[in-house]
Amino acid sequence: MADRKTIQQMTVAQWEAAFPTDDACRAYLRDRRWPEGVVCPRCGNTVYALAKPFHWQCQECSPKGYRFSVIAGTIFENTKQPLRVWFRVIHLMLTSKKGISALQIHRMMGFGSYSTAHYMCMRIRAGLAQEDFRKLIGVVEVDETFIGGDDNNRHHGKKVGHKNYGGKTPVIGAIERKGRVVVRVLDKVSQSALETFVRQTVQTDVSLLATDEHRGYYNLAHLGFAHGKSDHSKKKYVVGAIHTNTIEGFWSLVKRGIMGSYHKVSRKYLPLYVAEFQFR
Repeated sequence: MADRKTIQQMTVAQWEAAFPTDDACRAYLRDRRWPEGVVCPRCGNTVYALAKPFHWQCQECSPKGYRFSVIAGTIFENTKQPLRVWFRVIHLMLTSKKGISALQIHRMMGFGSYSTAHYMCMRIRAGLAQEDFRKLIGVVEVDETFIGGDDNNRHHGKKVGHKNYGGKTPVIGAIERKGRVVVRVLDKVSQSALETFVRQTVQTDVSLLATDEHRGYYNLAHLGFAHGKSDHSKKKYVVGAIHTNTIEGFWSLVKRGIMGSYHKVSRKYLPLYVAEFQFR
């Protein structure tokens, strides 16, 4: 955990002091994006600054030179909204423990239309899903859950019965205790799908890989993981250090956020909403 840096949540007063103007937001984005000096986002070559602040030109990309700004190649590109408005929406989304809906963003920011708020929120979630990834280490818990409405609450003509998990979407997650979490939406809950997720997200030399008794995890020890499982069917939820309480606590936050803030999330957009909770 030595490489993990704790980030304190920024208060409203701190945010106002850090980003009083659009230029302050541009300077922050420039310094975080190019900490060792501005380079071309297309070819990576050095560039020279133009007279217009936060605009540069690269002579290598085209004969006439490729001109770009600090927001080129980011989720803010081609936006009509000031960068400070984007930063405000990001702050609202990331400091809300259970999430905040686009409708609430629309009300708070005073946008002319709901579609503006929805567009911005979805672009931000897409950006959160593209964070740098490293495999999880230490003590790791893996568990799967299902997200979606209860079939018993659907109208008779919309009931799906037991097929396709009762209309719910399977999701799997892995979490380091006191560390990061990685979540993926699954097409189906099979041994192959579960093992593939674990191999992609967890280091084989973890101290402990804790799961429940699901049959899809039975082969993890043979794959080189220090696997321990708690048998929930026998009411054994904690066996020494073996439990899945941390990841189940994360699932409760996700489900309460979806039910309380978003109310309904389609399977198409669920990966973006899951990415938001994963990042936060």
